[in-house]
Amino acid sequence: MESRRKFYLFIETSESMEHPNMGDGLSTFLNSGIYQFENSNAVFIDPVRVMNRSYTHFQVSPSAYYPRFFESKALAQESRVSSSSSRKRKRKEKKPHSLNDREKAAEQRHQEARPFLLKAHKCLLRATALLELMSNMRSDSESLQECGDLVSPSVPQQSFVELGQDWHAPFYEIILDFHQYEKLNVDKGSMIMQYSEQKVHPLFNNLVLNETGDDVEAEFLSSRFVIPRKSCFLMSDLEQIHSLIPAESCCGFNLIVVDPPWENGSARQKSRYPTLPNRYFLSLPIKQLTHADGALVALWVTNREKLRGFVEKELFPAWGVTHVATFYWLKVKADGSLINDLDLFHHRPYECLLLGHCHREAMDSECLSKFKPVQHNQIIISIPGAYSRKPPIGGLLPEYFPGFKPTRCIELFAREMTSGWTSWGNEPLHFQDLKYFNRNG
Repeated sequence: MESRRKFYLFIETSESMEHPNMGDGLSTFLNSGIYQFENSNAVFIDPVRVMNRSYTHFQVSPSAYYPRFFESKALAQESRVSSSSSRKRKRKEKKPHSLNDREKAAEQRHQEARPFLLKAHKCLLRATALLELMSNMRSDSESLQECGDLVSPSVPQQSFVELGQDWHAPFYEIILDFHQYEKLNVDKGSMIMQYSEQKVHPLFNNLVLNETGDDVEAEFLSSRFVIPRKSCFLMSDLEQIHSLIPAESCCGFNLIVVDPPWENGSARQKSRYPTLPNRYFLSLPIKQLTHADGALVALWVTNREKLRGFVEKELFPAWGVTHVATFYWLKVKADGSLINDLDLFHHRPYECLLLGHCHREAMDSECLSKFKPVQHNQIIISIPGAYSRKPPIGGLLPEYFPGFKPTRCIELFAREMTSGWTSWGNEPLHFQDLKYFNRNG
């Protein structure tokens, strides 16, 4: 833990020297990764800084996290010219199109959210010091060792989805390397390893835990992964999720984040990950996973009106969730501009996060009184990472969690892990691969 504190102190000191007149908001951002705009319901998030609070001996690599939207000015200008020419050609070919009822409903939702999104974006463009930092957020610190160099290029990343369906799946094992460290060696300036211990666990359909206060390296089929402190994962299909339902309701979860692989043409076209029919998600045991005092449920959805109708009319009622607020994730490039035009109908530069309350019993006024009201129409701004990778939102929601502290958090359909959280899905180790990290010191 001492090395982690020293690392953040180094970052704050070096970056503060570059911005000697920074305000408290920017100083807080350098430590937390969250920038709160004054007199606004919007925040800017650097997912790398936020996630690095989960690690001690490793750091998420900015250059690995941000594979896009950091193009040079020359390339950006060339892209704009090309896009402009393309749009002009398309306009000539475009035929008049009248909106159907579903599209009209989607447009109405957009118009209701539009003023909040525009106001949030204006706040970002006025934050000149933050914009200057954003342009350099993809740079790795020179004090870190790139782990990508330690990964053999001949070893491709495993497809956990395919491996989990293989007949060998019950026999696959993951090895966790637990290292005990002494304090910093002042003379040599490096950590001294006291001892090492390995534990072997079945990889699929088994809860794998790191209960220590340090990161743990893990090995599976010649690939290495980083497991954050005090975290666990269950890699399985939906049938096995019921093993996470606690025997005692007081051991349930206070925050449940769900990022389903919604069925859509874009995901199929890009072949990034397998999608599932919407009705598949009706059987998720949200209520059984909920803490005795209730849970805040956060569901990521796309802007498709058919999907929104399904969530409001079928999915939330099936889960026993009462919708209370909608947040928006506004996606920007490193220069602060939106990744797409705000009013581009089928490619809006934002996604929605639907928040709801869930209780094990029927929701009544007494149950609702345990929840703090959630402010509607809050805006989360960030530069997107890899395709479909969502920004970490746990740090924005703690005041709305019911129940005892520290809260118990779980992410469903997770593709990465967070310290203190349970991660479930068929590929929770996807972004835990060592190639996405740098090693401290």
